[in-house]
Amino acid sequence: EALPATGKLRIGYYRECLERPGLDPEIHAHLLKSIERLKAAGHTVEAIELPMLEHLVPTYYILATAEASSNLARFDGIRYGHRSKEAQGVEETYRKSRSEGFGPEVKRRILLGTFVLSSGYYEAYYTKAQQARRLIRDRIQAIFKEYDFILLPVAPDVAGRFGEQSEDPVAMYLSDIYTVLANLAGIPAISIPAGQHPDNGMPVGVQLMADAWKEDGLLEF
Repeated sequence: EALPATGKLRIGYYRECLERPGLDPEIHAHLLKSIERLKAAGHTVEAIELPMLEHLVPTYYILATAEASSNLARFDGIRYGHRSKEAQGVEETYRKSRSEGFGPEVKRRILLGTFVLSSGYYEAYYTKAQQARRLIRDRIQAIFKEYDFILLPVAPDVAGRFGEQSEDPVAMYLSDIYTVLANLAGIPAISIPAGQHPDNGMPVGVQLMADAWKEDGLLEF
C-alpha cells in the first residue's frame, strides 16, 4: 500500500546523528532546518534510537567485500573480463589478467572479502555480519511500524575532491555510515539537496528512507 503524497506523516530522525562527534556543523544545521520545515508543514518529527549505529559500516563492508570476492572470481581472463596479452599458461593468465584488469580499490575489496570468507575466519566475520544485518533489519522494521519515514544526513562531511581519500580507505568507508543502512535493511532511500556549505560551496544533502516496497510514496513525498 502506497504512502500518501500529502497529509500528516510521522518521521523519525536518529538522535545519535545530531549528537555524534564528527558530523560537520553545517550538515548538522541543515538537518535541523529540514526537521523544522517538516514540523512547520504539520508532520510529526521525533527522535528515535539506533543502538547499532557503530556496527553499520563494519557489517556492510564485511558483507560487501565478501560478495565482491565471490562475484568477481569469474573475471579470470578465461571466462569473463580482461585477458592479459602477455600471459603464458593458465596460472599466469589468471594472475596477470586480474592484476591488470582490477584497480586498487577492487583488489582491496577482493582481498578483504577472501579473508572474511576463509575457513578460519568465516564464522568470526561473515556469519557474525549476517547476524548483525538481521538485527539491524529487525530494528528498522520495528521503526516502520510507528513511522512513515526515517530522516538522516547523507554523509558526516561534504564530498571530497576526486582522489582526496584514495590514500585513506578507512576514512572513505566511514563516510558511508548514514547511507549503508538502506543497503543492510533492504529499504529504499533518496538523497535530497538541502543547500550549500558556506566554506567550500559543496552541496549538502539530507536523505529520507521508507519501508520496503514504498518507493512510490517516498518519491511522491
